[in-house]
Amino acid sequence: MASSSESDDEEIVLSSDALDALNAFYAERDARAKQLAELEQEAEQRRLESVALSMDTFTEDWNESQFWYSEETANQFAHYLLDGCTAETTLAIVSAPSVFVALRNILSTTPSDEPKPKLVLLEHDNRFAIFPEFVFYDFAQPFKLPPHLKGTVDCVITDPPFLSEDCQTKTALTVRWLLKTEPTTPAKATAVSGSQAGNSPAKLIPHPRIIVCTGERMEGLITKLYRAYGVRTTDFEPKHARGLSNEFYCYANFESELWKWRGEKAVAVAGDPDVKERVKPATDS
Repeated sequence: MASSSESDDEEIVLSSDALDALNAFYAERDARAKQLAELEQEAEQRRLESVALSMDTFTEDWNESQFWYSEETANQFAHYLLDGCTAETTLAIVSAPSVFVALRNILSTTPSDEPKPKLVLLEHDNRFAIFPEFVFYDFAQPFKLPPHLKGTVDCVITDPPFLSEDCQTKTALTVRWLLKTEPTTPAKATAVSGSQAGNSPAKLIPHPRIIVCTGERMEGLITKLYRAYGVRTTDFEPKHARGLSNEFYCYANFESELWKWRGEKAVAVAGDPDVKERVKPATDS
């Protein structure tokens, strides 16, 4: 007769039917857990889309060179990025999460029957991974991005995190990799109607549209890196929520009601004081 210890050591063997039933149970349990996780993710996404977000939720990390724009500046950038966009437009926000949050807030209040562009946020801070538009981005590896993003972007705003030639140059490489097409000539720029341009006369918008925000001392490098796209220094000075000691410039390849090219002034056209044209100030020879 076997001892009780020998009986305890005997391995329990299930029949094939029992094993099939057990495996079916585990498969059903895993499927329901996956379904529940997807429902929770969808619910969280709907909550994020319906609730106005604030950058106060994301504390600045100065060690990561994070300096959020003021709410006013972020909204101003968002409105001009959205100007003339359609459902086929893709907007990329590179290292400028405060503009991304402003864009989401504006689009969340847009009627469902109106077209909405696609957003892509390239960002190093994984806190923003709560958004489905988030793509992890490290400027030191400018092309380490999902391949499907290459050549898909119509409009981009970037605020490189560091005032260094290395950071600015590699960010520019990323921007050029993202952009959908080669720069258009002025004749091929998109005409935006008055209603889209804030009831102002129809205007031409270059394709692609580019906004670069960085320090004043990067001016020469920025205009060189983006020369093919017509990017120039504007007279708009972005404001930051907690201030910034460095002089900060906005560079773009289009003018708007918010900014004009820096160093140009409007003068009346001869014979019609109501018609203005911009000219560059004379320089000493």
